[in-house]
Amino acid sequence: MLDVEKHAGEIWTLYGRHQLGRTFDLPELDGWAWDIPQAGPGIDTLGDVAGLRVLDLGAGVGRHAARLAALGAEVTAVDASPTQHQRALDRYPDVPGLRLVCADAVEHLRQAAPYDLIYSVSGVPFLDPHRLLPALATGLKPGGRLLFTALHTNSAGAGPSGSVTARPEVLRLPGTDIEHRMHMWVLEPQLWEDLLVDHGLVVETVTTIDSPQAGQPLSYRLYTARRPDRVPSRPRSNNPPSLHAAVGVGVIVHRPDGLLLGKHRRGTWELPGGSVEPGETFAEAAARELSEEAGLVADPTSTRVLGTLLDRVGDVIRVTVPVLVTRWSGAPQQRENTIGSWRFWPQDALPQPLFVPSAQCLTVWDPALPLDHPPAHFQPYDVPDHA
Repeated sequence: MLDVEKHAGEIWTLYGRHQLGRTFDLPELDGWAWDIPQAGPGIDTLGDVAGLRVLDLGAGVGRHAARLAALGAEVTAVDASPTQHQRALDRYPDVPGLRLVCADAVEHLRQAAPYDLIYSVSGVPFLDPHRLLPALATGLKPGGRLLFTALHTNSAGAGPSGSVTARPEVLRLPGTDIEHRMHMWVLEPQLWEDLLVDHGLVVETVTTIDSPQAGQPLSYRLYTARRPDRVPSRPRSNNPPSLHAAVGVGVIVHRPDGLLLGKHRRGTWELPGGSVEPGETFAEAAARELSEEAGLVADPTSTRVLGTLLDRVGDVIRVTVPVLVTRWSGAPQQRENTIGSWRFWPQDALPQPLFVPSAQCLTVWDPALPLDHPPAHFQPYDVPDHA
């Protein structure tokens, strides 16, 4: 999808060059405008921004960013188009609290310190959500908020797509009849909500922004979400585990960029792991499950059994053994139908919800992790690493 994004960037560069050559420019914002003038919620949706680190994604000429800087926010306005960036520089050469950056949004988020607030006025749909949303989720501080608008129905009456794919839309150069076709992700609200939740964010509201003109089908949606202060967990279902799965291992694999977690088909994120087979040590079970579920190879001697966790689910006593893997080889890959989407998640941006035993294992390994889960009795092991 990078070619789609690249083409969209080229069109916006043409747009910016066209605007640089015009004498007309939009007036300063007295209040706020998401997408359609005199329509939709106002600046109150952002809350009190004074003293906050704020990111404007796809800032264009920078009017919104300058408005928030005037209210006391420390605003970074990012746009990938050099001509759009130049428009902002020409208009706001020296505004206190406003920093103008020409960069790819994802690359900027990977390098910048986390923000209190990230917002975008129609910039999000021009980037592949599978590339952008992981960076947005980790680019927010715990408790930080994300607000963005996305096209829902265009002026020709075409509604949103039912799949996460980009489709062609038309951009007309102001003051001309010249039109350019570019691709955007115009998605059903439920798709946007699912994507946000899949990347660890909590959706707060979805607000409709319709055109005030009679007979005009143009419509947007404003999405507000937040990164939770703590990562919740929940059971996969209300049914207790079957008796044969009463004893299992949870395999902890970590490297500098995070912890290995996969997504179960029932919606929870979890560590590799599963039942201990007769005759296996916990270390052997951990190595086997890691290979069967995630495709990583580890020798049982390269593990550390941390202890046992004991809790009750219904009438079943559940024993979970957290096992830390210290050396392994291979790359994570889906090996079973029940769990996949394996990736390493930063420890300060774990997805939610976590499967309860996985959350319990991770708390044993690092009690500082902000994880909520039912209590379990933990008995540590004082044994060699390979036991």
